[in-house]
Amino acid sequence: MLKVANLRKEFDTVVAVDGVSLQVQRGELFGLLGPNGAGKTTTIRTVLNIIRPDSGAITFDGKPFSPEMWNIIGYLPEERGLYKKSKIISVILYFASLKGLSAHEATPLAERWLERFGLKDAGHRKVEELSKGNQQKIQLIAALIHKPQLLILDEPFSGLDPVNQILLKDILMEVRQQNTAVIFSTHQMEQVEKMCDNICLINKGKIVLGGALRDVKKKYGTNSVHLEFEGDGSFLKQLPMVKRADVYQNYAELELVDIGKASDLLGKLDTKLNLKKFEVVEPSLNSIFVSVVGIPKEPEVKAEDLLLAPKKISINKDPKVRKQLLSMIGGSLLAVVLLAFEIGKPEPSFTLPAVVIAAVAFSFYRYLMVKSRVEKEQRESDGGKN
Repeated sequence: MLKVANLRKEFDTVVAVDGVSLQVQRGELFGLLGPNGAGKTTTIRTVLNIIRPDSGAITFDGKPFSPEMWNIIGYLPEERGLYKKSKIISVILYFASLKGLSAHEATPLAERWLERFGLKDAGHRKVEELSKGNQQKIQLIAALIHKPQLLILDEPFSGLDPVNQILLKDILMEVRQQNTAVIFSTHQMEQVEKMCDNICLINKGKIVLGGALRDVKKKYGTNSVHLEFEGDGSFLKQLPMVKRADVYQNYAELELVDIGKASDLLGKLDTKLNLKKFEVVEPSLNSIFVSVVGIPKEPEVKAEDLLLAPKKISINKDPKVRKQLLSMIGGSLLAVVLLAFEIGKPEPSFTLPAVVIAAVAFSFYRYLMVKSRVEKEQRESDGGKN
């Protein structure tokens, strides 16, 4: 069993993980949820001691985490971590060796996993030749090949098409049956609803919701109505008995102020929509997520902020750039005048105009260099303010 108690990690003035506690049993699929920037990935990395926590206790099967435990852990990071110029089979065998498997042990396992993921004949191709989804499969194989006792997956469904999402779901269910503790972080709520026993919802570094999925849904009651219809459902959000509405083209999920008003709602819909389905149900995990976390608001822009905001100036108005530009223009005019003067002579000499033209060319080069440097400084300045 994985046990995490009062985990905390702070970066300068930002508390990324704030008192997170959770337990994951062997043979359990545990969903770690949260909006972007909530602290999910930081929590995972502190649990694995990739990032050292400021405080808190982490144990697996009652033992503190130690380097020796790495061989029983499988980890899929959110970012790609593959050697793109290497052959696929070489990459898999390398990661297997880090988990204590010899090439003799790992090769048949790698071939079996490649076949399972539909990449049977791809082992000698380079990683960079694969699509994003197929590269994700290679990372999954690297996390699974040594039969870990604790498997932690950060956005495992990323890049996978629906067919391969089903395949991964089946694999995770098999891994669960092998008494492995599985944690996965994802934004795909439907996958969590279908697979997970327990969930933990993190927002701004803190746990705001957690427990058995069935208990979480029960807590949020049955004030939800699912609709399938034909017609324009945009008016649903304005109905007085509707507390919240997720409206799509031909489907809507409504949260009512009082489920006793469902019949009143039905009466209002009959005249405006061609109803295909009207069902009172438990709220979906997606609606619970939105209810707890809320929809992010756009930051308010104050008038004084706009007045104080630095105004970008044209690059050519910068004093250094302007000086080089004027020098180049002046030299060009001089070259034209000298050429015209020499052409009008009975025996023209183009030595002086050639010297001036060479100077203009150098001046043009200097102009481009200065302009490039000023543009870079302006970009860096803008980046620092953002």
